[in-house]
Amino acid sequence: MSGRLSLRRGEIVSENPLTVVVDGQRRPAWADAGLLGEMREGDEVVVNVAALDLGLGSGGFDVVHVNLTRGLSGGGGDEHVMKLNYTSLQHPIEPVERLAEAGGVRALIPVLVLPLHGHLAPAAWAAAQADPELRLGYLQTGGGALPGSLSRDVAELRERGLICGHVTATPAYGGEQEALSVPGALDAAANLLDWDAVLAGPGPGIIGSETHLGHGGMAALDTAHAALALGMPTLLSPRLSGTEARERHQGISHHTLTVLALLLARVEIAVPQGNPEVSAQLSAVAAGRHRVHAAPADLAGYSATALPAQTMGRSIEEDPLFFAAPLAAGQVLGAFAASTAG
Repeated sequence: MSGRLSLRRGEIVSENPLTVVVDGQRRPAWADAGLLGEMREGDEVVVNVAALDLGLGSGGFDVVHVNLTRGLSGGGGDEHVMKLNYTSLQHPIEPVERLAEAGGVRALIPVLVLPLHGHLAPAAWAAAQADPELRLGYLQTGGGALPGSLSRDVAELRERGLICGHVTATPAYGGEQEALSVPGALDAAANLLDWDAVLAGPGPGIIGSETHLGHGGMAALDTAHAALALGMPTLLSPRLSGTEARERHQGISHHTLTVLALLLARVEIAVPQGNPEVSAQLSAVAAGRHRVHAAPADLAGYSATALPAQTMGRSIEEDPLFFAAPLAAGQVLGAFAASTAG
């Protein structure tokens, strides 16, 4: 039967990196410590083996479902609103919307919609170069990995002070604040968390089916519509590539083209300077509906930061266009934030 969980018993034989033995085989694994608690060598666990058995790229590891040795009882708090509700992983959270609801005048801040997680670090860095005082937060949406704790990029950006907060909106979970909806998260970012601008996009690893509409990039459409409906300046970072092997992602990815075609209102599109063919194609796709902004992309400066600079195994030197897009978008976001401040 399609869709059934593929669970196996295993034993943890290494804590770092987390490794389990299942049926005599050593397998890489990941555990959400926020949900399941700590993992120790010798613990008996139940793991979901589906992704590794299927040979998935970014998801090619087992996921701990439960720690039978020490993880069967959670903490008790006052929260009673559920995330991952009506699944075996449902857990109570305090929605940030409840805290923001008491606000009065609603602030409007710019939102940069990201097509995938690989745009997060370059966009955040570029925005900080445009405005070092910018309070920039990350809103994690659906479309990719759902656990907020899975992203090493988020942890590094927080450590460096390049983002000031991390909100996970349903179905994503496990951020510093929890939201039940993307509109609620955006409203809270502006009116409770005092962010100056938002980077909004999926967690690591984007889902796909090699179809026109069945992919995680469609989350950008919903996010952009949420920001537009709230009256927030809405920017889009296009997914670009100069060396992607898959034809559907060469040049301007079909993910971006589909979202631009389906949007019900105008957004601002950033494009890296020095790419006339891409600029011309995006301008043609915008066709008076959207506005294109050319901006510099400091590839050399970003390369020197040691921030994440790999996408699908390709380095920034091998696919500079991929990284140029979020670098340009971050510059445009910084300018928009400065123009809307106060």
